[in-house]
Amino acid sequence: ATSTRASPSMRTLLRQTRVSLRASVRLLSSDFKIYTRTGDSGTSQLFTGERRPKTDATFDALGSTDELNSHIGLAREFAVSDKLDAIAGELEFIMSRLFDVGAAIATPLDSAPASKIARARFDHTKNTAELEAWIDFHSGSLPPLKNFVLPSGGACAAQLHVARAVCRRAERDIHPLVSRGSIDPEVAKYMNRLSDYLFTAARSAAKSTGRTEVIWTKE
Repeated sequence: ATSTRASPSMRTLLRQTRVSLRASVRLLSSDFKIYTRTGDSGTSQLFTGERRPKTDATFDALGSTDELNSHIGLAREFAVSDKLDAIAGELEFIMSRLFDVGAAIATPLDSAPASKIARARFDHTKNTAELEAWIDFHSGSLPPLKNFVLPSGGACAAQLHVARAVCRRAERDIHPLVSRGSIDPEVAKYMNRLSDYLFTAARSAAKSTGRTEVIWTKE
């Protein structure tokens, strides 16, 4: 197996993310409870405090994004086990960015106050560029793609393909919100680029661990 070490800039990003998470945890009261019973009537609350039915399109997008993050978390665990340090670090950073995506989704541009919108603003320029840089980095060591690749190449690679498919669904769930002016279209662009990254990372994981990708064959 080949170990790809995280870059100094990636290690800095991860340290900053962990500090932010620890600060958030300290804000929680010792009396904090997981259950609130406020959703028992079939509604849920946005970042703005507004309550909407759980069938609202906003919660479809939030749910898909949360599901995606869970799949990426599993892929990261496989990457750690395989000593794919660069991919594991990238995935950890992405998981925090998906929380930022969730905050943007839960703060509708067409109804939230300006102060909430500013607080939940998603830095798409920096984050999308980061994904593109990682795609270019991993692509540089991969053989040209001449056939469709099936989800394969070891546990980490296959799980990254699962995450890629869920990411596509999350992107589709976000687009109706973009169409009605509830979310910045750049958030959807980030999700589009994220699915490209997950595909590339899957191929990189297969190559780095010496696993064979299964190629689609026509009958």
